[in-house]
Amino acid sequence: MAHTRRNQSGLSRAERRRFVDALLKLKRRGEYDEFVRMHIDFYVSDGERSLRVAHMAPSFFPWHRRFLLEFERALQRIDSGVSVPYWDWTKDRGPAASMWGEDLMGGNGRREDRQVMTGPFAYRGGQWTIKEGVTDGDFLTRDFGRPQDPVELPTPQDLEWAMADPRYDVAPWDSTAPEGFRNRLEGWTSARGKERWRNHNRVHRWVGGHMLGGASVNDPVFWLNHSFVDLLWDRWQRRHPDSAGYLPVRPPSLGEAQYRRIVARHEPMPPWDAKPDDLLSHQGQYTYEA
Repeated sequence: MAHTRRNQSGLSRAERRRFVDALLKLKRRGEYDEFVRMHIDFYVSDGERSLRVAHMAPSFFPWHRRFLLEFERALQRIDSGVSVPYWDWTKDRGPAASMWGEDLMGGNGRREDRQVMTGPFAYRGGQWTIKEGVTDGDFLTRDFGRPQDPVELPTPQDLEWAMADPRYDVAPWDSTAPEGFRNRLEGWTSARGKERWRNHNRVHRWVGGHMLGGASVNDPVFWLNHSFVDLLWDRWQRRHPDSAGYLPVRPPSLGEAQYRRIVARHEPMPPWDAKPDDLLSHQGQYTYEA
């Protein structure tokens, strides 16, 4: 039976509590940190000469759809009534948004060390110790808006810039792709400074702390961001029904720059056997509520 993912702003107090309780139990079991490690392992930049499936590649959307589904199923083994809510960062745009309250994500990090001191994931509460990371430190960190070099969350205009592009992705199929919905929403550009980050990437930058880089899953807000990204992919497909869909269709050939570095439509995405083709629709698995 399909379940429903809802906007976090519309969750009841009981729904917030059930979601947080499932997260904390998954953490106590050690399963949460397995998801952190997986994302670290598959966060491969296009500067490396190896296969990329999670980021800077056409499979950004289907890989994270499967990743999110695996996580959601883990939560539902604890509480079958739980689903991953989404954060519409074009509307809930600041530290005062309800999602940063004590009963959901908790708030910003303190100034001196960026340690999150409020909410269920504060280290001092004893339930959320960072165990998998690329830097040392036991506590969750955030740095809303990066005050030392301010950055803002994406605007509706930023999002429209991505949604209006009818092409799924374009060569060279990496962070330098000049056009295409995938890279415009993932958010890599050739600009300098804060303008380098758009949409999804800018959200990670705005939250800061652990949300920067491959260990970003340590911050549970990761899932709310990617639930919205998944919803946006669905909206883009509906908006562009005549699009060619996932590209590239054929794998790059020997001698091409992306040979064995990206997956084509019918190739499996590690660590699963699932292919992008298998994940072009979520029909029958879950729905989104506005």
